[in-house]
Amino acid sequence: MELLNEIWQTARRNKLRTGLTGFAVAWGIFMLIVLLGAGNGLINANIKQRNRFLSSSMVVYGGWTSKPYQGLEEGRNVRLHDRDMEITAKEFKKNVDEVGAMYNTSATISRGQQYITSTISGVYPNHTQINKVEMLYGRFINDIDIRESRKILVLGNKQAEELVASNNLPQKGEAASDKSGKLVGAFVNVGSIAFKVVGIYKENENGRADAFSSYTAIKRIYGANTDDIGRLEFTFHGLPTEEANEAFEKDYRRRLNAEHQAHPDDEDAVWLWNRFTQNLQMEQGIGIIRTALWIIGLFTLLSGIVGVSNIMLITVKERTHEFGIRKAIGAKPWSILKLIIIESVIITTFFGYIGMVLGVAANEYMDATLGHETIDTGLFKATMFLDPTVGLDVCIEATMVMIIAGTIAGLVPAYKASRIRPIEALRAE
Repeated sequence: MELLNEIWQTARRNKLRTGLTGFAVAWGIFMLIVLLGAGNGLINANIKQRNRFLSSSMVVYGGWTSKPYQGLEEGRNVRLHDRDMEITAKEFKKNVDEVGAMYNTSATISRGQQYITSTISGVYPNHTQINKVEMLYGRFINDIDIRESRKILVLGNKQAEELVASNNLPQKGEAASDKSGKLVGAFVNVGSIAFKVVGIYKENENGRADAFSSYTAIKRIYGANTDDIGRLEFTFHGLPTEEANEAFEKDYRRRLNAEHQAHPDDEDAVWLWNRFTQNLQMEQGIGIIRTALWIIGLFTLLSGIVGVSNIMLITVKERTHEFGIRKAIGAKPWSILKLIIIESVIITTFFGYIGMVLGVAANEYMDATLGHETIDTGLFKATMFLDPTVGLDVCIEATMVMIIAGTIAGLVPAYKASRIRPIEALRAE
């Protein structure tokens, strides 16, 4: 207790020196936590968007030719048709697993007095695997629905809540989301045609919700007069590297281009969205961000360490005269050494904790503001900042590094000062 009181009195007598030491410690830890938190926010948002889709899947769109070929001019619209699906399934079966398609239309869905306007997507059963649709009630599209062209519907949970909003309102204690599950098995009107609701899925909180039906039913009703099948979706295997994916894409695009009389090297005639290569690129980007943040953060922490070290060196130098008096009245070298070590540990621990708390508070503020902002990508709304947190272990380790660095910085000159003869220490300026 006497030692702590002595340290307190020393700090009070040297407020500026103590304040500068504390600021260097707190600032270094604060900046490290904020930088890592901001980086984690960006990384977590990217990972969330990446996990929306199955990585080993690909989506194929028709595009516009950008090169003349076989007497045909560029600028022709390429529409995928049934033959493209057959080519994908049969000629590329070495790598392709399940092939499906999506055909979109827009319609009004109504039940009683309630109605919503939504995109109706005719899909195959593999759509739920490729786009990771989470079912809450009922089921998704199955093979029998496709084979029999069943007029069935899978709604998003918020869509279902709107359709049951004023029909048999929930009883006390019953949530609207619970009541929406009772829509499974009921009939709704899509335009003027009755469709049976077979499932309710969980809508992405930032996404655009579609209603799903069997591909064959939607194509027969809304696309019977065109050979356009919409877009292709398929899962694949056996392409573990970016080079293997690029080779597959090149061969696949060349084959579809030939089917549509487009130049073999025309990358705009058929568009490929390969989730695997996209994920690889995102992983590389995330790795670069992580490395850059740690380098910047460590240099920031290092600047704090240098500041603490310099101040501790000055502190010991200034107190050499004091140490001489202590030794002259009987103080042992260890007592002087212990005083410096404990003083360094207390100051760096106290101000390190302040820097850690402020850093965590800054991260929470970023989460409360930037964490709720989204951008519209055209396909869905994306969160650009998510959960900017730093592990407690990182915070503690950073504080410990600062404590150890400050202690070592003061230990060497303190050791020399503790070994100096009293008469020499008293002569020190």
